[in-house]
Amino acid sequence: MRHTISILVENKFGVLARVTGLFSGRGFNIDSLNVAPTHDASLSRITVVLKGDDTALDLSIKQVRKLVNVVEVTDFKDGQAVQRELVLVKVKATAKSRSEVMQICEIFRTKIVNVDHHELIVELVGDAGKVTAFLDLLAPFGILELARTGTLALKR
Repeated sequence: MRHTISILVENKFGVLARVTGLFSGRGFNIDSLNVAPTHDASLSRITVVLKGDDTALDLSIKQVRKLVNVVEVTDFKDGQAVQRELVLVKVKATAKSRSEVMQICEIFRTKIVNVDHHELIVELVGDAGKVTAFLDLLAPFGILELARTGTLALKR
């Protein structure tokens, strides 16, 4: 099962390594990882998305809670959090295909952040499903480059 876990930690050297090491040491592959300071500069929020057995993950979460510098751990269940990703996509947009690419961008309410003769760079913010659907529609035009953040999540 897929889990989104929010971990509030003291903003100190080595905390991220200890947290991710705990998950990887127990055989979990991290699908998405995002870390940034919160409104309080002394704290950071680590958002981890991973798949795995619920029982094993519950045990790992209990162990994360015991780590030094960990303030709070939340395992979001379906619908408990607002979740978003940011993606920047460089897509081919020739004179022939540009209008069709721009129509797709308009449907998804993206922001075009760079225009060149043969390509566009597009920014999209949305949940993982929206991002994946957008990328699937752009694929036939030729995705030249892609940068995708990890999932961000806040409790509703």
